Amino acid sequence: MSRVHISENALARSLLDTIRDATTPPSHVRTLVNHLTFHLILEASRDLDYQVRRIRTPVAETDALTVAKPPVGVVILRAGLGMLPTFLQVFPHAQVGFLGIHRDESTLEPVTYYQRLPASLSEQTVFVFDPMLATGGTACACLRLLQQRGAKDVSFLCLVGAPEGVQRLSSAGDVNIYLISLDHGLSDRGYIVPGLGDAGDRLFPVDGWPELP
Repeated sequence: MSRVHISENALARSLLDTIRDATTPPSHVRTLVNHLTFHLILEASRDLDYQVRRIRTPVAETDALTVAKPPVGVVILRAGLGMLPTFLQVFPHAQVGFLGIHRDESTLEPVTYYQRLPASLSEQTVFVFDPMLATGGTACACLRLLQQRGAKDVSFLCLVGAPEGVQRLSSAGDVNIYLISLDHGLSDRGYIVPGLGDAGDRLFPVDGWPELP
């Protein structure tokens, strides 16, 4: 059964609202995305397997927790790249996969143009990084590709989601969905409302600051 986790942290919501502001420059957007990614990783890591090891502090010996096996990170290009640095700071030895999936703007359906994933994910916990969960088409296409490689423990880490996308992804399989905010819905063009615009362009503009959709 799918589970949806929405942050109740007021500071996280405040940082997200700064990203929403169309006047926030890309450099600051990237910084804030990394801060919020760390928050999402903390929440998604609650159910990881941990083991105990013995360490010495400057004062005494004590038991310390360590992650038994780091999750595999899967980045949905290109917006998900903005979340990758934080993941690798937390799990520096983790495997990382990449999926190139873009949305056909006429049909709003996903088109896969690139994939580079571990051969088998059957014994792995997978964290998928994409700032936006809008129609859910891209997320469902990603989930199918992961399931084809045996993935059973999959969590999607997103800053913002729309009810339509959350429902579609929840119906597609047994997944965890972690959000900073569940927004009102989708515009006629498939953008999350109020959302934050095109996450890829907000993070990595190629023609200056992007205009509002």
